[in-house]
Amino acid sequence: MKYSEHYKNTLLNDVIPFWERHSVDHKFGGYFTCLDQNGKVYDTDKFIWLQGRQAWMFSMLFNNVEAKEDWLKVAESGVSFLKEKAMDTDGNFYFATTQDGRPLVQPYNIFSDCFAAMAFAQYAKASKDEGYKELARNTYLNILKKKDDPKGKYEKRTGVRPLKGFSLPMILSNLVLELEDVLSQKEVEETIDFSVNEVMNVFLQKDSGLIHENVNPDGSFSDNFEGRLLNPGHGIEAMWFMIDIGSRNGDTQLINKAVQTIITILEYSWDKVFGGIYYFMDVKGNPPQQLEWDQKLWWVHLETLVALAKAYEHTGDQRVLDWYEKVHNYAWSHFADPDNGEWFGYLNRAGKPLLTLKGGKWKGCFHVPRAMFQCWKTFVKIEQSTNFKF
Repeated sequence: MKYSEHYKNTLLNDVIPFWERHSVDHKFGGYFTCLDQNGKVYDTDKFIWLQGRQAWMFSMLFNNVEAKEDWLKVAESGVSFLKEKAMDTDGNFYFATTQDGRPLVQPYNIFSDCFAAMAFAQYAKASKDEGYKELARNTYLNILKKKDDPKGKYEKRTGVRPLKGFSLPMILSNLVLELEDVLSQKEVEETIDFSVNEVMNVFLQKDSGLIHENVNPDGSFSDNFEGRLLNPGHGIEAMWFMIDIGSRNGDTQLINKAVQTIITILEYSWDKVFGGIYYFMDVKGNPPQQLEWDQKLWWVHLETLVALAKAYEHTGDQRVLDWYEKVHNYAWSHFADPDNGEWFGYLNRAGKPLLTLKGGKWKGCFHVPRAMFQCWKTFVKIEQSTNFKF
């Protein structure tokens, strides 16, 4: 079976049906994300960035795969919950609510806002509802207001050691492409320029070719736990965002730099004993503060498959193809659960499932189906091209 068919079949006949069957809350709207190996709900709390991610996913599938009314209904359940239950009076999105939408955790996490904006934009396109388009724009503008102080009054740091983090410019580089239909051209270009500069010139280190999760406000190295922290999956995921921007802008230099960065991160972070990509690392080789540093996570490997597929599409680099096949073989043989559907999320260093859940507080209907979609569409292009021996 061709790679494109493999990913398409998994997306449409395994992953999406799993979430359709088990996750939709038909009583209060929104989605259950805490699902055990078989899809049984084991906790009913709702985590807002996962609500946004799933609403985005089903809207995106409606817009890009097939205009199925069932998919639109699933998406509507999520965006309605976000609009009616997930916002405070200032338009900030809570981190978590009860099943019926009573706020549990304050809006300290700006990523709830980011995924809500993505969901509103895709749903507006699917439903032709201008109200959601306006809501997407307003949410995005609120994110920009907070980008220099994302947690605001919920920040627990004292300010003695100010650091800026990689996550926000990384996600903005993808979010702004998602919202191109909602924003002005000027707004889009300004955010792209900001994000590319931050990702490729500030957090990407010239000497090592690695991406640091935190740097000093002036971009310099901070020699402490946070400053030494590497999150290989974040760095690699950001590189496929850079490839998408490079493709959009015809910027082959950006694409090539992103491709080399993917390879550099993989060479540094691949577990040479057990295989797979480490979750966290310390750039100096010190013990990381994260006790889960050596776990193998689903999203890290999925985002790497997307990044490598896109990298190969644009370069035909044999090194990329070799890495793709290595990561593909590891990921599909360790994370996929063909007996019960979907993927395991958390493996120990040796590649055995630590938890057999299919969804929880952090894992929802997003990385697995998005990667299936992205790899499907990318391999269609690769397989149809006469430039590749594949």
